[in-house]
Amino acid sequence: MARKPKIVLYQSQQVNQDLGQYTSYDILPLEMLHVGALPDKEGYEVVILDASLYSNEEAHRRALEHCKDAIIFGTTAILGYMVADGHLAAQKVRAAFPGIKIIAGGWFPSVVPEAYLNGDGVYDAVCMGQGELTFLDFVHAVESGADLMQVPGLALYRDGKMVMTEHRAVVGWDKLSNAAWHLIDIEPYRERQMRPGAREARNRMPSPPALGKGANYFGITYFSSFGCPEPCIFCCSPAVTNQRWKAMPAERSLDDILGLRDRWKFDAVRFQDANWGVMEKRNREFCEGLIKRDARLHWTTTIEIHNIIRAKPDSLDLLRDSGLYVTSMGAEAADPDMLKKIGKQIKPGDTKAAAGEMHKRGITSSLTYIIGYPGESEASMLKTIHEARDVVATYPSVSAHVYPFRPIPGNDLWGPCLELGYQPPKTLVEWGTQLEYHVMSTWKGHIPPEVERTWRLDYQYASFLHGLVRPKRGLIEKISEWRMRSGNFTAPVELKAFYLMDKVFGWRAHKEDQKQSWIMKSENDRVTMKA
Repeated sequence: MARKPKIVLYQSQQVNQDLGQYTSYDILPLEMLHVGALPDKEGYEVVILDASLYSNEEAHRRALEHCKDAIIFGTTAILGYMVADGHLAAQKVRAAFPGIKIIAGGWFPSVVPEAYLNGDGVYDAVCMGQGELTFLDFVHAVESGADLMQVPGLALYRDGKMVMTEHRAVVGWDKLSNAAWHLIDIEPYRERQMRPGAREARNRMPSPPALGKGANYFGITYFSSFGCPEPCIFCCSPAVTNQRWKAMPAERSLDDILGLRDRWKFDAVRFQDANWGVMEKRNREFCEGLIKRDARLHWTTTIEIHNIIRAKPDSLDLLRDSGLYVTSMGAEAADPDMLKKIGKQIKPGDTKAAAGEMHKRGITSSLTYIIGYPGESEASMLKTIHEARDVVATYPSVSAHVYPFRPIPGNDLWGPCLELGYQPPKTLVEWGTQLEYHVMSTWKGHIPPEVERTWRLDYQYASFLHGLVRPKRGLIEKISEWRMRSGNFTAPVELKAFYLMDKVFGWRAHKEDQKQSWIMKSENDRVTMKA
């Protein structure tokens, strides 16, 4: 049977590799593996091009090469360099092939479709929200020549303005296929993860403890759910998903993951779900399934603090017994009024208690906090920093990351940010300079000086406390432990003395320790989870 027309799906670079940056290669092009699954099943020739495997020039060259005989070019992006890279590739494809149909999808295009459909003619459509069914209908319409206005779930440019087609509701996994894993070659991902220094990559997770501290390992990423039911007003998910959460049944995900492991022989799975642990029953079924099948899988995921607090103790034991070794938890604030304002279901003491539950089970917690919400008081910001410090000092397995608030379009705080004077980027390429969510401050001058000083000192002392500056415990580490436990950051003369002496004697043992450090020498420095 003749193959149907060709579709090229371009997974944009997460970081600009031409600047010497690179992300962890366990991050597979999941978005394209899912959105391409239904067209592939129907017989279309689907090509997935993961730009993170190449330099900018080579990725764009390959895109043009593949598009010579294609009818559709698709890109995806979450806020960060993906926005710029996808757009630059789309511009080149449009210039070379004026007749090809170009569509953008993903979180960022879904909240600012007008940035893509502005009359410049690069994009024919934006896929809004959940994309699998919308993209399949888009493919059918392009192949048949039908009017795209008939496809629900799109944003289009018509008669000099952006218009929306009929809304498409979020669907469950009974309507969706598993990812089309056969559309990628896994070997480049394996090879890059096993290279010396692979753990220095941005977003790399710690090594599974059973493999040894700092060991290279081969991992993959995986989606087992879509959306999030939480109403957090600093996140764009409520607008994109309408607070819907649709999860793959536990047995189905187990069959898929363990079948993949039989083929690919990986060590670990990182769930990229926005909120994995919503339903305790499903959590238990998944963990019990891993144990029953004697899977011995190492895995990491995201669980809300209130879901940990509400869970039965034996449900938390199952997380440990099934191989969970890192859980990411969004604490976001410490002040009760601020927590209520931003929509978090966290009460005073919950964050520390949840971290304690993970710590006593040998599971590392990665806590995230945000300071500088619009209208947040200096006292509230300092309270957040001090809670993060206290949790780390109490539970050494915890990594607590305090990030400056970042204005993101598509949520309830976007308007107040603009009213307070925030100047957003004006082009897609400018949006691409924002790096990943959480990594850099994009609202200069918004954090009060005393808060910023305390925040940076907290990071510096935490880096010593966790042994990320040098692999030994000396006087500076002992002082740092006292600072973190007491919260006394006054007159930090020992830090200045250490860095002065380090320049002279090179006290930090080797370059890798410096790269892994949490020390924030500038606001653009990355912050790496305790490895």
